Amino acid sequence: MKLLSLNVGRPTAVEYTDQPEGVTGIDKRPVDGPVRVAAPGPKGTGASGVAGDAVCDLRHHGGDDQAVYAFAREDLDDWERELNRPLPSGSFGENLTTEGLDVSGARIGERWRIGGEVVLEVTSGRIPCRTFQEHLGEPGWVKRFTQQGAPGAYLRVIEPGEIRAGDPIEIAYRPDHDVTVALEFRATTTERHLLPRLLAAGDALHPGAAEAAREYTRKYAVEK
Repeated sequence: MKLLSLNVGRPTAVEYTDQPEGVTGIDKRPVDGPVRVAAPGPKGTGASGVAGDAVCDLRHHGGDDQAVYAFAREDLDDWERELNRPLPSGSFGENLTTEGLDVSGARIGERWRIGGEVVLEVTSGRIPCRTFQEHLGEPGWVKRFTQQGAPGAYLRVIEPGEIRAGDPIEIAYRPDHDVTVALEFRATTTERHLLPRLLAAGDALHPGAAEAAREYTRKYAVEK
């Protein structure tokens, strides 16, 4: 398992975002390392955990629980075949394009050591949005991406440091529950009856998903 590509984006003005200033950092391109990775701060004020990477809409992106976004090269390859077009690493706005790692099959709370310093913790899957759809130029993309059920993973920074393309990735810790990124994604999008299962992931679960799971559980208990 390794970090195939490390990708960052610059603020770019586009017509298809509702970000107040009309800019997005979704167009991420591979860079040579080393690049520092560190916790960026709370959501709403913290941006990307990857130095030099732009996160422009802090209402929905960035912050400690979405500090880094990872997507598997193998899943990009699947989409290349389905869309019949090349998808360079970074095409989905991911910071980390991995090789040999089942990103969407990772468990919430799973920790990855990248290189000799950095440790990241899986928090949730990525919810597709209009900006993502328009960036790719694929009609109906939000629905197609959701149906595929392999959203890639958001991660928080546990141990900061520097990483670069080619660094090995080691699974340093894997929790004993069965709440994967793919399950969390399904629960928060198309199969909300699964939400109570997410609570088994404990404090590692993204706070937004945790609150949705608690609210659903409370509502279900009252109705019962």
